[in-house]
Amino acid sequence: MGLLPPAQRSIGNYRLYTPQNVQQLQRIVALKQQGFQLSHIQQILESDSAIDLSPSLVAQLQQQYQSVIQQLARLRHTASALEGILGRDSNCQIVRAEAIAQLKLLEVESQARLGEIEGLWHHLDGAVDSHPEAFQESLQHLLPDLSARSEIEVDLLSQLVLACGDVSLVNFVRLSGEAIGSARAALKSGCRIMCDVPAVTATLDRTRLAHLDCQIETLIDDPHITGVAEAEQAFWQDKEWLNRLHHIPDRSILIIGYAPSVLMAVCNAIEQGQIQPALVIGMPIGFSHAPAAKRRLMAVGMPYITIQGSIGGGLLAAVAANALIASLLEKPDCHCHLKSS
Repeated sequence: MGLLPPAQRSIGNYRLYTPQNVQQLQRIVALKQQGFQLSHIQQILESDSAIDLSPSLVAQLQQQYQSVIQQLARLRHTASALEGILGRDSNCQIVRAEAIAQLKLLEVESQARLGEIEGLWHHLDGAVDSHPEAFQESLQHLLPDLSARSEIEVDLLSQLVLACGDVSLVNFVRLSGEAIGSARAALKSGCRIMCDVPAVTATLDRTRLAHLDCQIETLIDDPHITGVAEAEQAFWQDKEWLNRLHHIPDRSILIIGYAPSVLMAVCNAIEQGQIQPALVIGMPIGFSHAPAAKRRLMAVGMPYITIQGSIGGGLLAAVAANALIASLLEKPDCHCHLKSS
């Protein structure tokens, strides 16, 4: 790869690796797994520190990022077309079959003929206003094989997909093995529910939580906070919120859907033995702090549900909680999650 110094050879002509070579290889593999190209890895490793990245390297990384985003957009467009076919429910199947048959016969010889494709999509959409959409039927055709997951987890993943309209989200959702069981036990006991901001609290199923005798509390209890940037700044500017976090009862459920710093503070408090939540639903938004906070959450040893990377938000965090709440009330004696964990 050209990223290691000239090799030292044994008498039998085998390459000899020094401890420094092994460490360098580990760095290379780690960066490659993160998606960096080899040319960028070389420049990163040659830099004296993380802040020593040259402007030219930053420009190259920005160019690569925009290229990846364009590829994702094209793939998203393709996925949408496939969803338009596969995601049709049974009431649309006849129209779907007719449209597919016409697609096979279609010959697009010029830009003008592209209008015929639009006509086909209009024909395919002809049945959608005659019945309510059967979401579960669509998901059966679109979701990957989840047969190894418990029924409760599959329902949770399905609800998250329906909340954002992106089936690929399933590949980024992470649950610890004991997350579902711990959440169900806590909810049965009437645990405290703490959300990071009012927008998340407002999305919880209060009727079902009242039936379970669970109290809801908002950490940053400021009704004027409506966005992630405001939540992040508010948590840093007023230590009252941190003090409130440290006094949350044990076996509570924490739901963080906005501020990365709140999730980081939760991880700190867990590591220092200040709090012992039954479950942390950590889905803050952000491009640097949020992914780092989620990685830390997965390493602190407490039950968690999160979404890798920058994806998240208050709606998804609340949807995850509501799915667990609903499944407990609808299937109180279900133990399927114990087998999968």
